[in-house]
Amino acid sequence: MTIEVIPTGAALGAEVRGLDLTAPLSPETFDAIQQAWYDHLVLLFRGQRLSDDDLIRFSQHFGTLDIAPASATDMAGAQEKSRPEIWIISNVVENGKPIGALGDKEAEWHTDMSYVEEPPMASVLHSHEIPSRGGDTSFANMYKALEALPADLRREIEGRVCNHDSSTTSVGELRAGAGAVVDVRVAPGAKHPMIRTHPATGGKALYLGRRLNAYVPGLDLAASERLLDALWAHCTKPEFAWTHQWRVGDLLIWDNRAAIHRRDSFNGAERRVMHRTQIKGDRPR
Repeated sequence: MTIEVIPTGAALGAEVRGLDLTAPLSPETFDAIQQAWYDHLVLLFRGQRLSDDDLIRFSQHFGTLDIAPASATDMAGAQEKSRPEIWIISNVVENGKPIGALGDKEAEWHTDMSYVEEPPMASVLHSHEIPSRGGDTSFANMYKALEALPADLRREIEGRVCNHDSSTTSVGELRAGAGAVVDVRVAPGAKHPMIRTHPATGGKALYLGRRLNAYVPGLDLAASERLLDALWAHCTKPEFAWTHQWRVGDLLIWDNRAAIHRRDSFNGAERRVMHRTQIKGDRPR
C-alpha cells in the first residue's frame, strides 16, 4: 500500500494520506509510518472512523499500551464508559457525571505523564465529537528548541534533572488522591534529565514535562524558578510550533520524547469527545 506523507511546513507535523486504519497494516506500511513519525514527531490521519478496538489495535503497532492516567478528584467513575487502555477526554456530563477528563479548560504546555518513572513514549488521540471552534491542539518541537537554545542556558541545564510534579493535571486540577503542593522543592513526581536522548533516533531534546510545580534539584528556589521561566519562554516560541484544528475522525499520534503540546479552551456548552491511548516508554536518559 502506498502512503503519502505531507509535511505541515511548520517545525513539526505531517499528514499521512492513503490509509484506512481499520484495516490491517503490513509490516512495510507500518515501517513507513514509523519513519515518518520519527521524522515529523506528530502524524495526522484524517477521516478515520475507529472503534475502541480499532484504536487499540493501531496503537499497539508502536508498543505495549499504558493504562489511562489518574484524573481529577471529581472524576470518579469517568472511565466507566471506556477500556482501561483508553482515556476519554471530554467536557460532556451525563446523569450528573463527567464522562471524561480535562473539561473545556485550556491545557498548558506539557508532556504526557512525565511525572512517572517511565513515561509513555507516545500518545494517540482520536476525535469523536468536536466543538464548532476552540479546542485546537498545538505542538512544539523540542529537538529544534534545544538546537536553538542560547549557549548560557544550555550550559546551565547540562547534566541537570527536573522534578515533574504528579499532583495536578494539565488543566491545573488536583488528581485523585493528591494533595496541594505548598513547596515545589518537595513536590511528588519523577526526576528526569532536562536534556534527553531519543532511544530510536539518537537525537537530543529538551525534556521539561510541564511548568506548574516543576523544580530543578540542586538550585535554590529562586534560581530554579528563573531557569525554568527562561526555558519555557524559549521552547514555546512560535517558530518551534504547529497548531492542529480538529475535525471529526482525525487521529493524531505524537512523540512525547521530543514534543510538547497544549490545548485551547472552548465553549463548554458544546460537546468535545476524544479517545486517547498511550504507549509505554522507558526511563528518560
